[in-house]
Amino acid sequence: MSEGIEKVKDRLKRAAAALEKANIDYAVIGGNAVAAWVSRVDDPVVRNTRDVDLLVRRSDMDALTRALSDAGSIHKKASIMGRKGHIEMFLDGPGAKARDRVHLIFAGEKVREDSLEPSPEVEQVDPSNPDFKLLDLAALVTMKLTSFRDKDRVHLRDMIEIGQLDSSWLEKIPHALRARLQELLDDPEG
Repeated sequence: MSEGIEKVKDRLKRAAAALEKANIDYAVIGGNAVAAWVSRVDDPVVRNTRDVDLLVRRSDMDALTRALSDAGSIHKKASIMGRKGHIEMFLDGPGAKARDRVHLIFAGEKVREDSLEPSPEVEQVDPSNPDFKLLDLAALVTMKLTSFRDKDRVHLRDMIEIGQLDSSWLEKIPHALRARLQELLDDPEG
C-alpha cells in the first residue's frame, strides 16, 4: 500500500517539476489538493488518491505535452462514457495503466456540459504551498461542489469534519452551489 502511495506522490512531483521547468502555469487539483489542504489541519484525516489531477490552460497543451513527454510520460486521449469529446491524460511510461496517470482539466471550461460552474482559472493558487502549485481552497471547494460525485462529497465531508468548511462558506461560493454545501452541512455523515 505504501508503495502505491509513494508512486502517486512521485508522479505528482515529476509532473510539477516538468511544468515548472517549462514555465507552464498549472494548479494541483483533485484528491492531492484535498490532501494538501486537509493535512494543514488534521493529518490523520488525509485520504490517498490514485492519480494526479492538474488544472491547466488549453492554450498550453502543446508545450505541456512536450514537457511531460520529455519527463517520460505518454500522452493519451480517452473517451468517457456519457461525455462528449475526450479527456487528456499522460500515462506514467510504457505499459502504464489508465489509473497511473496525470489527468488534465482545462481552466475556465466546464468539465461536463451540465456542470453548474466552469473550472477555475489556473492563477488561483495558494502561494504558501512549498511543494507544488496548489489550487486555492475556495476554488477547490467550488470544483468539488460542481462535480459533486461520491468522492467529491467525501472530500467535502472530511473538510467539514475538521472545521475547514462551515456555514460561513455559503457566502464564499457561487450561488448555484450553495444548496449542495448546505446539504452536506446538514448531514455531514452522509
